[in-house]
Amino acid sequence: MLSAVWIFLSLLLFARPLRDLVQLSLSNEDISYVVVIPLLAAGLLFLERSRIPQTHAYDKVSGSLFLVPAGFVALLAHSSLAASIDHLRLSGYILSLVLVWIAGFALLYGKTALEVARFPLVFLFLTVPLPDFLLGRVVYVLQAGSAWITGAFFDLLKIPFLREDFVFHLTRVDIEVAKECSGIRSSMALLILALLIAHFQLKSWTAKATFVVWGLFVMILKNGIRIATLTLLAMYVDPSFLFGRLHQQGGVVFFLIGLSLLLPMLALLRRGESWWRARQTPQISPESTP
Repeated sequence: MLSAVWIFLSLLLFARPLRDLVQLSLSNEDISYVVVIPLLAAGLLFLERSRIPQTHAYDKVSGSLFLVPAGFVALLAHSSLAASIDHLRLSGYILSLVLVWIAGFALLYGKTALEVARFPLVFLFLTVPLPDFLLGRVVYVLQAGSAWITGAFFDLLKIPFLREDFVFHLTRVDIEVAKECSGIRSSMALLILALLIAHFQLKSWTAKATFVVWGLFVMILKNGIRIATLTLLAMYVDPSFLFGRLHQQGGVVFFLIGLSLLLPMLALLRRGESWWRARQTPQISPESTP
């Protein structure tokens, strides 16, 4: 009951930034995922509720460790400096709200519950939209990586091309890996899925980190596959593939390809964890039994 009151009051306090966040997510496809994150985090907490102590611990120290930074971030977001940078103020307010939510959880349930619910609470930070200058850099990295992968595929298939930055000149078509080709929306969906799979399917931090890093690489790899595939179809089948339905609405197809690239790594890591646990289990020889 107290947690519901805390959340309700925080929603009232941050009503305007939340409204702006929803409007931005609806108008900007690059960050359309942010409004889903709190719902996913709430679902994760519900699934793991049996492991979280249900009695109130009232840990003021743990709560203050998050509440004080929340206030500091909110003050920075309210400053004139934040207002001069696109969406930085909104990012600051939403970051402050996430810290307030975590502070309330720590205050009401204590350090032990905070440790148990670490992943859902850290997952909440994905709600914070990247300000434009950071989002632009992420898009550039995806753009550059996709161009590199595309060039690697052309080299592998012995297709001659001339590259000028993000523009590829081929014998029949010229293509540009533009910002719109970065695939950030499907890439973020794939990253979120990789985080969830790592949390539920893997045990060790090493295996989880390896899987998430592989997921980051697959984000770029599947986009390079998409660009190379559309280019080859345009060259050898129909030029309309560069602006047709597969180009405009085919993200799901290549998202599934990316997902299929995650599964072998998951199987490999799970097998490695099983092998390591078997090695750590003490073996009892027949001679040692009474």
